[in-house]
Amino acid sequence: MEIQKYFSKLLLKDKKKNYSENDYFFKSQVEKIIGLQIENLEIYKEAFSLRTSTQLKNKRNYERLEFLGDSVLGTIISCYLFEKYPLSNEGYLTQMKSKIVNRKNLNRLGDELDLKNLIQNNKSLTLSENISGNLLEALIGSIYLDFGYTFCHKIVLERLLKPIDIHKLENKIISYKGLLLEWSQKKKLNICYETCQEIHANNNLVYRSHVILENENISNATESSKKKAEEKAAQRAFYILNKKENIVENQKIIS
Repeated sequence: MEIQKYFSKLLLKDKKKNYSENDYFFKSQVEKIIGLQIENLEIYKEAFSLRTSTQLKNKRNYERLEFLGDSVLGTIISCYLFEKYPLSNEGYLTQMKSKIVNRKNLNRLGDELDLKNLIQNNKSLTLSENISGNLLEALIGSIYLDFGYTFCHKIVLERLLKPIDIHKLENKIISYKGLLLEWSQKKKLNICYETCQEIHANNNLVYRSHVILENENISNATESSKKKAEEKAAQRAFYILNKKENIVENQKIIS
């Protein structure tokens, strides 16, 4: 009801403004996502503007708002988890927060909202694999600046990341490397990763990572980055070890 009253108030103000066709379309798309009529259009245009090599020195892009949105989102999720799980310890709350705000999950949410389609400049640029999650955080930063924390909190939990979606993450695995580390510490076993560079066909540089458990080579994998190679090797090690050790039960994998 509070949001509806605010929406009606802004609707009257917005009729006095004139927008270009492109701005009006962009504005309407953002408003469909957040469920409110935005007041400061320029903030949202900044949130969906990319940094380019030819960018003017004082030209703004999404990165500052991404920084702000990351902090605001972290606070919203921390407060939600603190209230939702009153009997859970700090370790569990930290693990749940990590599942919610990890890059893979934020990228998925950003993709579901089609945020890349709202990019304001240079849509022909090669986008980073994390751009959807980055834009989501920038959008949250914009909402915070436009409406304040209270409305931002409501929009995030009612429109962008609903509690039902958070609940689904409880029993999902998001990092095999982290899971193996936690398991090995409980078992008092030594696990490490040995990663090296390799040159494959057409001079392509890749990274090969080996999972070593108590001096035994459990698995290995190659990928385009060290981080990806270690996570892929950890995933393979998980499947091998889980058959023997039953590392984790009743859990699903985030794709």
